[in-house]
Formats: sequence, structure tokens, C-alpha cells
Amino acid sequence: MLPKVEIVNLNKSFYKDGVEIKVLDNINLKLYDGEFVSIIGPSGCGKSTIFSIICNLQNQDSGDIIVDGKKDNINKRFAYMPQKDLLFPWRKLKDNMILPLEIQGEDKNNSYKKVDSLFDQFGLSGFENAYPNELSGGMKQRAALLRTFLIDSDIMLLDEPFGAIDAINRDKLQVWLLDVWSKFKRSVFFITHSIDEAIYLSDRIYVLSDRPASVKLEIKIDLERPRDKKIITSQKFMDYKACLLSALE
Repeated sequence: MLPKVEIVNLNKSFYKDGVEIKVLDNINLKLYDGEFVSIIGPSGCGKSTIFSIICNLQNQDSGDIIVDGKKDNINKRFAYMPQKDLLFPWRKLKDNMILPLEIQGEDKNNSYKKVDSLFDQFGLSGFENAYPNELSGGMKQRAALLRTFLIDSDIMLLDEPFGAIDAINRDKLQVWLLDVWSKFKRSVFFITHSIDEAIYLSDRIYVLSDRPASVKLEIKIDLERPRDKKIITSQKFMDYKACLLSALE
């Protein structure tokens, strides 16, 4: 089966005061249709840089990004959610939500209708006219994810979407994300620092080394879907965790 996204021999360096800082060293990753794949590794190893290169926000030094079988597919649109929610504080929630539809040239009234049907699914019903400063951290993240889902793309790049959320709400959002993902069936690359989160959410996990990042391990997560939070205490889950912890040492 042809991957939705294939990253082949990706290399990237930055330069500071004339000194080369190599960030990515021969990175090879694959994402298949409908798959949920996590990328974990030490802080600053270059995980976010990979997403920037996929989205053509930065150029690689060498290597290829193959999307839907096409090399350097610059016309491909990605649903990219960076680490911060990036909600506009001067816009009501419903107006923040329709932003990707506005950019895609949709009529404003039709955009509202599309968004209205999703507020309940994303746990935001009743807050359509609220401003971002009136929302909790978890609600802001759900709003940012709703906006990301509205981008016309079958490939999502989620960069630590729950990184700033407390543990209790993070657990709830993980359960919620899997439910939404199962309905929308997008192909997802997901960056996280949480091993438990990666195991719970993913079909496969890539472990990156410290900078310059290389792929230390690729592991398939063979846990039944739909998933229940009870699996985090299972022996199989703990075995996966031990394997990943060892790879990160």
C-alpha cells in the first residue's frame, strides 16, 4: 500500500554565527491512510522542524517529502496544528472556527452552518459567541482542533496539542480525540513528549534520538480499537512503555 506521506533521507541544518547545527540526520518516516502515528523524542531534537518541512514552511537540505505518491507535492494542503492554539482574541469562537473555510473561499453563511454542526461533537456547544479569554485551556485546545479538522485535507499534523493541559483534562482530551478521529478518519502525524499518550493513541510510534535527530526505533502498537483507558494498566501496555523508555535512554 502506498503511504499517504513518506519522508525519505531527510536532512536539515541551521547556522548560528557561521557554525553549522545539524538538526535532522537521514530521517525516514511513513504515514499510511487512516493511520495514527506518533513521533517522540527529546526536547529540541527537531520534531517540529519535520512538520515545518512537510508543510513547506522550511526547506530541507536534502531528502524527499512524498505525499500521495508525488515528490515535493507543493500543492498539497495539510491540516497543521502547532503547539499554541493561535485563536484570535478579538474574534468570537464561531468566527475563529470558520477561518480555514474563509481562507478556502467558502461563503460565510455556509461556513457558519458547517461549524454549527460540529460544536456539539467537539464539546463546545453553548460557547459559539464566547471569546478565547472566556474559555478554559481544554476548550481552547478542542477549538483549535475543530478548526484544524475544518481544513480541507486528509492529512493532519498535530504538534503537542495537549502539552499545556493538566493531566486530568489531558486524559479526557485523549479519549475525545480518538473518538473524533474514528469518525473523521484522517491520517495523523502526532508529536508528543508523553510515552503513555503515544501508546494510547497510536497505531505506530517513531522514536527520535537527541540532536541531530535520527530514527532510533519504529514500533507497532497492537492494542485493540476502540481503546479504553483501562488498557494503560495492562501488561502489554507496560511492555510497550518499557521498550520506549529503553529507546529514549
